[in-house]
Order: sequence, then C-alpha cells, then structure tokens
Amino acid sequence: MWHYRNPVDVKFGAEAFAGIGQVLAGRTYCLVTYDDANGGSTFTELTRRLTALAGEPAALVRNIGPNPDFIGLTQSCRLYAAARKPIEAIVALGGGSVIDAAKVLAAAAGDFSRVRTFLETGKNGEALGTTPIVAIPTTSGTGSEVTSWATVWDTEAKKKYSLARPSLYPEVALVDPLLTVGLPRSITISTGLDALSHALESIWNVNANPVSTAFAERAARDALEALPALADNLRDADLRMRLSRASLFAGLAFSNTKTSLAHSLSYHLTLHHGVPHGIACSFSLPMVMRAVAGCDPACDAALKNIFGPNLQAGAARLEATLERLGVSTRATDHGIAARDWTALVDHALAGERGRNFIGRREALLATMAA
Repeated sequence: MWHYRNPVDVKFGAEAFAGIGQVLAGRTYCLVTYDDANGGSTFTELTRRLTALAGEPAALVRNIGPNPDFIGLTQSCRLYAAARKPIEAIVALGGGSVIDAAKVLAAAAGDFSRVRTFLETGKNGEALGTTPIVAIPTTSGTGSEVTSWATVWDTEAKKKYSLARPSLYPEVALVDPLLTVGLPRSITISTGLDALSHALESIWNVNANPVSTAFAERAARDALEALPALADNLRDADLRMRLSRASLFAGLAFSNTKTSLAHSLSYHLTLHHGVPHGIACSFSLPMVMRAVAGCDPACDAALKNIFGPNLQAGAARLEATLERLGVSTRATDHGIAARDWTALVDHALAGERGRNFIGRREALLATMAA
C-alpha cells in the first residue's frame, strides 16, 4: 500500500513567467526576491518585469541570503509587516532560499517569533499563517516550488531546522527555464547537483513509492546527461530546459519521501565549513550508492534504470561525473578530518533525514574504508 500527493498547480515552459498577472488576478502581494548584492542586476530587471505584469507589490522583501537564518528572517518579517495593504499572496522570485523565505513569511504573518517558537518547541502550529504562495524559481535545483517545507538555519547555535506544514505547498509554481539562462557556472553546478541528490535520495528511501520513484528516475537521468554538458555551454536553452525539468521532477519525488542520508551528512558541512548546499549534499552520493546496492530490490531496479545493470560501475560513473564538475568525493577535501568521519556518519544516520535511508551502517562504513 502506498500514497502520493502533491497539490501544487505547476505551469512549466518558456515564458511561464509571463503568466504571473493572471495567477495573482489582482490580489495584493508581497514580493520576495534578491537585492542587487545577492542577485545582481538580473533581479532588478525581473522585478521590473513582474511589476509591469502584476502591479506594484504591497511589500518588498529583498534581504534574502543563501541560507535564510533566524537573524535575516526576523528582519524579513518586519518588512512584510510594514505592507501598505493587507497581503493576499506572496510571490517568491528566486532560488530555493527565496522560496524557503517566502514560506517562513507565509507562516509568520509578520511575526517571526511564531515560526521560531514552532521550530524550537514543535508547539503552537495552529498560530501559524497560511498566506498563498506563488513560486517562480530562477535556479534548477531545490524543488522548493513543489514541497511543503522550508530549511531554516540558526547560524548562531549552529542548528538546521525544517519548517514543514501542509499549508506551505505553493498554490502555483511558474517554472520558466529561460529565467536560469544567465546563471554562472558555479551556481548552475551546485543547484543542479542538489536536484540530482534529491532524485537519488528519494529512491534509497523508506518512504519511496512507485510515483516518486518514476519522477526520480527521469530526474536523475536528465540531470546526469544535461548538467555536465551545460557546465560547458551555459547559454544552451535546451539544456537549461532539461535541467529545469529534472529539478522539478526531483522536487515532485522528494516532496513525498523527503531526503535521506546524503542530505543529513551535508548539514554539518554547510554549518561548520561553509560548503555550498548542492556540493555538500552530493559529494557523498557515490559512497552511499555503493553502500545501498543490494539492500532492496525496488531500489536496485530503479538505480539500474538510471545507471545500467552494474551498480558498482554506475557508482564509479557517478563519481567521475562529480569529479568532472569539480566536486571531490573525499570528505577530507571538504574540511572533515578523517578521524571525525565515522562519528559524523553516525550522527547523520541518527538524524531525521538519516533515518529515511534504507541501507545498513556496516555496509556504509565498509564502503568508506574501501
């Protein structure tokens, strides 16, 4: 017995962005996006285009950084609360950090302390807001436009939280691959690897089901083929289209399964060593794949559909792909001392996402030793 659900109305394709006016249908809105420091002039121009299509926002929140944290989100909520009119919708125009921040704003309704209390105690969820979100991703990686959670960081306490509420699924996702064409190589690679990780992590997952796995297989194949080629030809619109689709399909997969061990491992690297999220959650994928091979027939079948009948050879191909993209698969190259690696793995396995992993610790440690 299995279950799959995703309520987001997805509109995908070139010029999907142009539909924002029809989607908002005259509602007052808060625009969440990047400022020039984080997004460059691209987002100034996108903001101009959006307001021409949908009218001026009632509030503008542009203080979003790469990993939304308690400090920045407190200020974001103050900007939201200063809206000239009651806000009827939130438009998130940007990468995963922007969409995650928009979810926090939707839940906070102008008061971040509501969200902070819920994250730290798990209580008072009924006090959280439910403002509708329209997500317009400008990267191909996070899949946040079709999930019901947001990653929130307490950088002072070195903690990562997941704000998860069914009401945080965006109402509409406008996925326009043309918005990703100007992304630099480093962000293209990092976000693309995040999408690949979402796809694979939803396969070796206790919550996997036939629908999520079908999305994941297609996403992984597209990401593995399109991303290396795109890294060498950043202006190729067809490759951008394929990677955007891979990111979306991976999002539809892990929207039901959540992530697993590789993501659980990544949080320490991002918090303590500043490793970008997409790199932190993908460098261990070959190791995890080797460890999970043979653990579950359905998982093996899905991985063979992606990598071919020899999964050990497939793991080697995955490792070579990462190395080609400039991502080392050695933990020590990302700031982890060899003596600390086993303890980090044990900590990751014990975490919420680590408990989604279908493999065994012994096989994982044997793979590490090899």
